[in-house]
Amino acid sequence: ERYSHVMHLVSNVVAQLQPTQTPVDLIAAMFPGGTITGCPKVRCMEIIELLEPLRRSLFYGSCGYLDWRGDLDLNILIRTLLMADLDSAQKTVWGQVGAGIVADSHPTQEWFESLQKAQAQLRALGL
Repeated sequence: ERYSHVMHLVSNVVAQLQPTQTPVDLIAAMFPGGTITGCPKVRCMEIIELLEPLRRSLFYGSCGYLDWRGDLDLNILIRTLLMADLDSAQKTVWGQVGAGIVADSHPTQEWFESLQKAQAQLRALGL
């Protein structure tokens, strides 16, 4: 899929659960997504916990729905802005950006990709 500032590979996954499993089991197994953590997933999550100064909170988590039939549709919260009330007159908006680092990544290019993603968020806010 092409966006204003980047292209993304999109995957639709269809599966049938074992009778002993629920959609919640599926969600727990899938998230955080491997495209966010890296591989091997568990070890990468441990390294992220050690190196990143801030918790990711909702960023890179998931948003979607699970209906009464057990159907679900989820995404990964990238390029997401969160808003909260500071008080009755003020709000704060925050977001996080990043780039996927792989063996042949070039740090400078990844840095500029992250800046492009941040600029897209700022444009969405009219800034």
